[in-house]
Amino acid sequence: MAEQRSGGGAVEHGGRAAPDHVLVVFPGYHRPWAAWINQRLEAQGVRATLQRWDPPREVALEDSLDDLLLARGQVLLVLNDWFFELGPRPAGEWNDVLRGFVAAHADRFAAVNLTNRPLLPATAVLEPVSLWGVGEEEAEARLFSRLGIEPRRSAARRLPPGALLRYPDTPPEVWGEVPRRNPRFTGRDDLLTVLQERLMDAERGNAACTLLGMSGIGKTQIAAEYAHRFSPDYDVIWWVNSDDRNVQRDRFGELAAELSLPSGNEPGERIRAVREALRRGDPHSRWLVIFDGWDDTDGAQVMLPHGPGHVLITSRNRGWGDYTDVVEVPSFDRAESTAYLMRRAPHITAPQADEVAAEFGDVPLPLVQAASWLGESGMEVPEYLRMVRDGRLSTVDEPSAGDGFPNASLTSWSILINRLRRSQPQAIDVLSLCASFAPGRIPLGIVRAYPQAELPEDLRWMAADLPAWTRALDTLVNYSVLTRESRGPASSVDVGPHQESVHMHRLVHDIVARLTDGEHRDSHRQAVRALLAEADPGNPMDSRQWPRYAELLPHLEPSGALSSRNPRVQTAVLNCLHYCFRSAEFRAGVRLAEKIRESWSTFMDPLDPAMLDLTTQEGNILRSFGRFRSAYELDLALREKLDAATDRNALGSLRSAVNIASDLRFLGQYRESERIQRECLTESQRLLGDTEFLTLVARHNLGVVLRMLGRYQEAYDSDVESLDRSERLLRARHAHSLNSSNAVAQDLRLLGHYREALARQEANVRVHVQVLGTQHLQTLYARSQLALCRRREGGFQQDLGATMASLLEQLEQVHGRGHYVTLSAINNYANYSREHGDLAHARELSTEAEAGYRALLGPAHPVAAGVLANVALVMQASGERADAMAMLEGALAGLTASLGPDHPWVLGCALNATAARNFNGRVSDAAELSRDTLRRARHALGNEHPLTLSCQVALATDLRGLREVEEAGKIEEDALLTLTRTLGAQHPHTLSARQRNRPYWDFEANLG
Repeated sequence: MAEQRSGGGAVEHGGRAAPDHVLVVFPGYHRPWAAWINQRLEAQGVRATLQRWDPPREVALEDSLDDLLLARGQVLLVLNDWFFELGPRPAGEWNDVLRGFVAAHADRFAAVNLTNRPLLPATAVLEPVSLWGVGEEEAEARLFSRLGIEPRRSAARRLPPGALLRYPDTPPEVWGEVPRRNPRFTGRDDLLTVLQERLMDAERGNAACTLLGMSGIGKTQIAAEYAHRFSPDYDVIWWVNSDDRNVQRDRFGELAAELSLPSGNEPGERIRAVREALRRGDPHSRWLVIFDGWDDTDGAQVMLPHGPGHVLITSRNRGWGDYTDVVEVPSFDRAESTAYLMRRAPHITAPQADEVAAEFGDVPLPLVQAASWLGESGMEVPEYLRMVRDGRLSTVDEPSAGDGFPNASLTSWSILINRLRRSQPQAIDVLSLCASFAPGRIPLGIVRAYPQAELPEDLRWMAADLPAWTRALDTLVNYSVLTRESRGPASSVDVGPHQESVHMHRLVHDIVARLTDGEHRDSHRQAVRALLAEADPGNPMDSRQWPRYAELLPHLEPSGALSSRNPRVQTAVLNCLHYCFRSAEFRAGVRLAEKIRESWSTFMDPLDPAMLDLTTQEGNILRSFGRFRSAYELDLALREKLDAATDRNALGSLRSAVNIASDLRFLGQYRESERIQRECLTESQRLLGDTEFLTLVARHNLGVVLRMLGRYQEAYDSDVESLDRSERLLRARHAHSLNSSNAVAQDLRLLGHYREALARQEANVRVHVQVLGTQHLQTLYARSQLALCRRREGGFQQDLGATMASLLEQLEQVHGRGHYVTLSAINNYANYSREHGDLAHARELSTEAEAGYRALLGPAHPVAAGVLANVALVMQASGERADAMAMLEGALAGLTASLGPDHPWVLGCALNATAARNFNGRVSDAAELSRDTLRRARHALGNEHPLTLSCQVALATDLRGLREVEEAGKIEEDALLTLTRTLGAQHPHTLSARQRNRPYWDFEANLG
């Protein structure tokens, strides 16, 4: 026994001796408690030191405790039943040391107890005070009493504001579906400490770490343990399952409601609101967001939050090193492996645990299963290892685990499943059913939520026998095959059986799927398909149902739903595809549509109603995603099939023609699009009448293509009629009516009626926000149009730049930087920046927009040529006049060839070319082009249109350059009078013309 040591110095508190130093000894599991105790002691002037307790098993327990006495003062042990399992060490060894060594130094040791479970009998020597289940004030009082400290708050150190740690029994204000704490979590203390230091020490706004490692290495368990262990450091902890992008977006967006943020139901809107709140740190600055299983970095810029809080990602993708700090997750070290095995299976020896750990390569996932098996079965290690090494999978070929997964574990799973077949066959039924879902989160509760679904005979017990259902799930959870998912920090969350979800690791899913494959697999997959169809909310246009669709979507393919011939299942599949379109999940929609087509094409006629619906939805998604040529080819192929059919499908042909007209419009073939669209409107009126929705759509699309053709008055007349019919037949607040109202305001602006356009669009945006939310695609488009109205009206210039920057950020978050709607916002913001003298920013933005449109549309597309003219304006303003002129002349030639000489876009580009010629000394050429452009503008737009008046002012400037002063004066005076009458004397256009500034035209990129 070691020599007894003195307790060291002490200070007096009210006549009682209290230690001047306390060594707080805790298992890593209870770091929050240790940190809280440390802070409370130091606030009383008592110096404290934290010491994590996990001594090597090879070191005698008495020696490890003796080492603690090297510190001065009191040694405070933070106890629970876990404390005595570290090592692990047999209970007899602890009892002997407590009765001997600790009793001999009883004045140096003290303890607090954090559990209501029984501790070892000899723990009484420590006289532990219980902090279990008591409030913060009572816990503090008991702690101080045990250590002989009489609290004097007036003498305590003052903690800076915000530095007070939250009491460990008080959960964060927002706690979002963090997996339940694993009571058997072992080791990883050093890694968790490193992770915390990396996040805490990171630069504000960039505290993001990725736990990187192979499947089965324990990344998810480490992330969950981090959330629980360091929960007092945060006010918000939000867990986002990220295996599936749709689930990820919906789950991250759900945080908006928890933070009481004003937002609609559209995922992009909620995501943007959440990111902005996290960036500001309002309402909470201490937040932690965990993205579990995020392997695709494509959406990083849109989803990854920044701000005062922390982000933790688990992934197998090393590409996260470009966005975050990376922490490699290695296998267990051997001590962690053997300790875990010996705790789960107390009957095995240290050498046996070492042998098992070596067999499984210290990889956590197979070790968990091996430990579960050994602990539950009580089997001896030699027999178990013999079965693993010599056993063969009798019913299936041995699966390939890959990703560094030990092959030995495959046989161990076979052993477990064979045992369950004998002892708990209903657990095998549940496993087989889970294997018919996708891995990850499985909404298993739908089995009980929809008992009316046709279940095969061997599964009917699940809907009828709740006790058997509970026993089967408990068995699988106990064997670490499944984990239950919960929505709260406590382990006793009350979740009904019909709401229950479980999580199955992808490797476990793969192995179980192979090992349980048999005569019931087809019927089980059929059952899952039926359940998914029953769970279909039936209305993908209702954004309130989108979270449910996001939950169902990953399970369509594994269940065989994509190849089902059941009309009810096919409807559910199409509704999920429609959800992708309506929720702007275009990338997922494209993939899903391709898979559906690949499957349905093997047994379904291309002209079957379901296949026609598929083609319509796929074309809509491709077009919205910016893949215009692919949408056109898809729709064209369908039209050819419809034309070749012996039985004419008039309605199918009409829908096909409407889609083709839209494709052609996006492809820049405006005249052909108009021709087909007029035919569609006539045919729809004949077939369906004026009151059907398809007729409303056809009329609306005609207005769009007329606007793209530059025939603004015709477009306005058509759109006014469309709006009137839509408001009468649908209602004023219907999304289609709002879209028609957008069109009318846009027509008014393009006609030069700026005040009227602004008044209409301000009211229109207010209703959009009320009905669809601020971040819906249609609302963002309406807000973009409002910004353009304000710019043209001229009275909102001061705040307009910030508005455009905010809109651009929101569009990027929802659709990405390269989407055509975002490119339009980039182009418009570039024009504003150039107009207000920020040429560097304007050049950066306009160059990006031009390159983006050229890549998306090709250089010959009218929109690509128009954006090129905007780049030339920036160059001209920067003094690069020769290069700007060459670029403008090229853009003018391209636009004229595709649109004709009288299109407003051509006239505007010609106006800019006249300025370029003048600036480069070609005044005569400039005047010639100015005269011709003015003549055409008067014919196309009328004498009072702002573009016509700009052409008039430009001609006056060129005539003055040729010394034709008298004619120049008359033309200029007439232009100024008309500008004053139509726009007002203080409008920027009028003031600029009066100051004889050369007018210009900037191109508003819009694909309709």
